[in-house]
Amino acid sequence: MIKAALFDLDGVVFDTETQYTQFWGSLFRLYFPNQDGLEQKIKGMTLVQLYEQYFPDQKEEQKLITQRLNDFEQKMSYNYIPGFESFIQSLGEAGVKRAVVTSSNREKMENVYRKHPEFKHYFEAILTSEDFERSKPDPCCYLKAASVFEVAPKECAGFEDSLNGLRAVRAARMLTVGLSTTNPHELIVPLADTVVADFTHLSLSQINVWHDNTK
Repeated sequence: MIKAALFDLDGVVFDTETQYTQFWGSLFRLYFPNQDGLEQKIKGMTLVQLYEQYFPDQKEEQKLITQRLNDFEQKMSYNYIPGFESFIQSLGEAGVKRAVVTSSNREKMENVYRKHPEFKHYFEAILTSEDFERSKPDPCCYLKAASVFEVAPKECAGFEDSLNGLRAVRAARMLTVGLSTTNPHELIVPLADTVVADFTHLSLSQINVWHDNTK
C-alpha cells in the first residue's frame, strides 16, 4: 500500500508550465538569441543552479532577472490541474501522507498561499528549493520527503511532469507517475511506471494496483 504521495508543483498541482515556458523563452531569446530551446532544458532546476549555469558571476543580471521573475509570479494564474483537489482530498481521507516536492523557492510559494489559502491544508509537508542541496534529477529531494514521513521510498508514489523530475522519482525507487501536462505522452513513457493526462477519475486504488504491479 502507498503510504505517501509526493507531488511536484508546476505542471502537476498547477497548470503553470506554459506560463513559465513563455517567460523563460522570451528571456533566453534576449540573452542567448542563437540557442533555441533553453527554456525546456531548465525544467526542474533551481534558480541558483540556473544562474550558475547560464549567468555565472553576473550578479547585476541575476538581480534583474530575479526581480522580473518575482513580478511575473505575482501576476501568474495558479489554476489547479483538473481533478487535483478531489484526488488530494481523497488521499488525506484515506490516511495517505501528502507532500509538495518543488524546485520553487519559498518566496514563490507565498504567492501561491495568497491566491489559494486552502493550499497548505492539502499537504502535511511542503519542501522547496531551500530544503535540499541538489536539484532534480538527483533523487535527494524525494528521499528527504520520504524521510520526513518516516516511510520507505518503496512505499511512496511520486507525481511528475518534467523529464528531470521523473528521473528523480525513479532514482529514488518510488512508484513514478508521469503527467502528460508538459511533455508529450510518448516522451515520458520510458521514464514512468504509468502516465495520466490529469487527476480526473484517478483513485488511490488505482495507484495501489500500479504499485503492486511494479514490485
